[in-house]
Amino acid sequence: MRQRKAKNLDRRLRECGAYLITPHAEAETEPERETKLMEVAFPDFSMRRNYLEIGCGRGDFLLQKALADPEGSFLGIEGQETVVLRALEKAVLAGGPEGTGILKNLRFACVFVQSMETVCPPKSLDGIYLNFSDPWPKARHAKRRLTYRGRLLDYADALRPGGFIEIKTDNTGLFDFTLEEIEACGWTPAMISRDLHESGYAAAQTMTEYEKKFRAAGVPVCYVRVEP
Repeated sequence: MRQRKAKNLDRRLRECGAYLITPHAEAETEPERETKLMEVAFPDFSMRRNYLEIGCGRGDFLLQKALADPEGSFLGIEGQETVVLRALEKAVLAGGPEGTGILKNLRFACVFVQSMETVCPPKSLDGIYLNFSDPWPKARHAKRRLTYRGRLLDYADALRPGGFIEIKTDNTGLFDFTLEEIEACGWTPAMISRDLHESGYAAAQTMTEYEKKFRAAGVPVCYVRVEP
């Protein structure tokens, strides 16, 4: 769903510029356009643990992850400016009194990802999070789903040995589809639950904004982790 444009959007985005990565396609020179988002976000990323959330929404989940793991690098990608603005403003507030500090391990990019080759080099990520992705319910839109097999294989190429993909959704149709796509990739889930918050899995400890609402309403959250 497209969000209504936030008031003073451009000014507010500039004020949060320390956390916002400019998509390489908008860079002025060819070498800059070829630079991966992860490289722009974290110049020393090759020496760190790196995590990506695709469709990070308002940033609650990734902010919690970054605060809990200062040695890791966390990049959130969100296609809608008004939505990513909320994530940016939360990061500024979390950085210290009146935003005087900067969380060095957290960055966001406002872009729609078509291929992981624009995000990071192969074998450079330790984990990818897909939280409450758009289910694209019509059958003809199956390839647009973030858990379509072609996308899953693309994610796998970006992972280091031992890396993982974690998926949460409240949509059982999307979850069933995702399990079929995982099987089509030849993978076996490392963890799986149709009610994450009754499973005892550690993934239940860090929740998105949507997830908190679902839990409060008694809506079960489906969860699967694969380690390709």
